[in-house]
Amino acid sequence: MMIRYTLRQLEYFVAVGDAGSIILAATRINVSSPSISAAISQLEGALGLPLFVRQSGQGLSLTRTGRTLLDQARAILREADRLMDMAGEVSARVRGPLSVGAMRVFAQLLLAPLRRDFVGAHPDVRFRQLELDPTDLVGALRHREIDVALAFDLVVPPDMKFVPLLDLPPFAIVGPQHPLASRSTLLLEELRAEPMILFDLPEAADYVLSFFHERGIRPDIVERSRDMAVVRSLVANGFGYTIANLRPMHGVSPDGRPLRFIPLAGDLRPIRMGMIMTHMTETTAVLRSFVDFTRRWVRDGFATGGIPHEICGPRASPTAVATSPFDAAEAVLADLARRSGHGPVGDPPSDP
Repeated sequence: MMIRYTLRQLEYFVAVGDAGSIILAATRINVSSPSISAAISQLEGALGLPLFVRQSGQGLSLTRTGRTLLDQARAILREADRLMDMAGEVSARVRGPLSVGAMRVFAQLLLAPLRRDFVGAHPDVRFRQLELDPTDLVGALRHREIDVALAFDLVVPPDMKFVPLLDLPPFAIVGPQHPLASRSTLLLEELRAEPMILFDLPEAADYVLSFFHERGIRPDIVERSRDMAVVRSLVANGFGYTIANLRPMHGVSPDGRPLRFIPLAGDLRPIRMGMIMTHMTETTAVLRSFVDFTRRWVRDGFATGGIPHEICGPRASPTAVATSPFDAAEAVLADLARRSGHGPVGDPPSDP
């Protein structure tokens, strides 16, 4: 029997089914809306069934048949990816699709150079990236829009796995004219009366404010912003201090003004940057290679003064590796493989 539909049509069907809109799906997968619309129509023609109900001004909703076939389409695409994965193992090449998400707050600093180096090492990988806020990042993992997310450990749900990369202790950022700019360390108590510029993403704000609340201190918040670049500009122009875990490249604000980064004394929990995956993640060779590559890229880049080191504040460090025989990344992937019923993931890759 001749197959009258294509894997590309199934990919677009799944993308629209998850997004509920052709326009939103086009944005997520970086394909034009007319191409997706045409592919959906061709797929409906090949199957002889309507997959969506078109609602003027309200996007698309799946028909009952469409909801049933969406799960099957996902299964077919997973099997197609596994076939590509097996071919890569036979040819000793890493190939196939990989979708990586990252938190907006550091995606601009980290994701592009990481992608460049990974694709340079594995040119047969079809790399796709998404920059999202924390809640959307978790949602994209749950809907399998991405395979792995680069994020802080503040947003890891209990049913997902986290592979740590960097330990990032908090530090104060002040402008060069701030009265505390010459200090080598600071206590939170010394910031009590100083005007604070709060980075106001929910998880980040809760993290920072918890330090003050635990000590019975009420910080003097004079301004809030959900954009860290705006926060840094306000600090550099003398409107107050902020507390952060990452610093900008070259140590300056977006308008080119210098900043000072001062470690905070006391027992303050560091944020960890790492990779999040669901228990249902397919443990393909592409994903295993990316996890291993990223850990080495961060470790080596930190040691040699590369980008991972440039964006870290004082006292930051790569997360210590797990004990033999597996490191943290491989242990997580082995657990994911067991949970998904695909058996062991093979010998751990070795460093070059």
